[in-house]
Amino acid sequence: MIAQLKQKLKSKSKSASATKAKNKAKSASEQQSNQQPNEKSAQQNGFVPTPFNPPFWLTNPHLQTILPKFFAPKPPTYRREIIRDSLDESDVAYDFYDAYPIDTKSGQKEQTPLVVLFHGMEGSSDSHYARVLAHHIHAQGWHFVVAHFRSCGGIPASGRVFYNAGDTAEVHHMLQTLTQHYEHIYAVGVSLGGNALAKYMGEYAEDVCCEAAVSISSPVDMSSAAMNMQRFLGQKIYTPYLLNPIIKKALKNEISDEEIEAIKAVDRISDFDHIFTAPRHGYRSNNDYYRSASALPYLIDVAKPLLLISAMDDPFIGFTATQNDVSECVTLVDTDHGGHIGYLRYLPEQKKFDINWIPETVADYFKFVGIAS
Repeated sequence: MIAQLKQKLKSKSKSASATKAKNKAKSASEQQSNQQPNEKSAQQNGFVPTPFNPPFWLTNPHLQTILPKFFAPKPPTYRREIIRDSLDESDVAYDFYDAYPIDTKSGQKEQTPLVVLFHGMEGSSDSHYARVLAHHIHAQGWHFVVAHFRSCGGIPASGRVFYNAGDTAEVHHMLQTLTQHYEHIYAVGVSLGGNALAKYMGEYAEDVCCEAAVSISSPVDMSSAAMNMQRFLGQKIYTPYLLNPIIKKALKNEISDEEIEAIKAVDRISDFDHIFTAPRHGYRSNNDYYRSASALPYLIDVAKPLLLISAMDDPFIGFTATQNDVSECVTLVDTDHGGHIGYLRYLPEQKKFDINWIPETVADYFKFVGIAS
């Protein structure tokens, strides 16, 4: 009897020790996971980017968001083509930075890869992220083009429709147009253009006209992004910067006197979307626009490689995707710092600032998924 009792107590002691060891290992694993958010998210699909580790004095998200434009290289000499939009209403600009001179009238498809950039709200080929990406892609020996949305790049929209974050039909039309001359196409989207591209990758799935894509600083949940923009700094600093140019464009378009008065009184992006963007693009309201245009619900259906880069301190984007929200084709890279399309580094050995982390990561990812050479 006593022997049986001793054996039972010994068995319980072993079980408790095993449970304790298991919990300790789990705790250590979770701690390591929390310490390395970039590597953890990326390793699930095998791609590990160079960590983004700015010095402590450069981690402020607003510095990361505002300063990069002052450190952008000069724009390259683009070759511009004007092509009609998907509705055959407006001309849009395609600004190419060719790896070498090409003959688009030869009838043969170019075999060197083409990287297409879809810009952010009121962006263009002159935006800081477009310039630095253009130069880095060119250095890889690849072709590059900025596909402008309607009314951007210095060409006014001719019809009633401008651009919006969920216009995947326009994204598909642009890529289809480029497939007429290029065999291998890779896409990059930034901010608003990044949401449109990510939504396109899920909505069109196997039928997308690119072999892989990267989406950067993208508001994949647009309702929470709109709420972010109503905070103090978003309202006072970022909103005027983004909103004033598009309001000027809207006032030059064919709009009623009532629309003019309403637009002039706007001081929030969500109000502008309710008055102008939503009704012009077939949405019932700004709420309907944000719900329908958000990429987040579509990420589970992505069928080709997609890298989604988000900074956890981004003052614009709101909620971001988690691994349970996406298909196995999507790689998530969530960095602690970076701001909105920022990723500004300081190189102490060279004593200079640098905004090449984004283009370096884009090129590394395309090489990882097997970009044609």
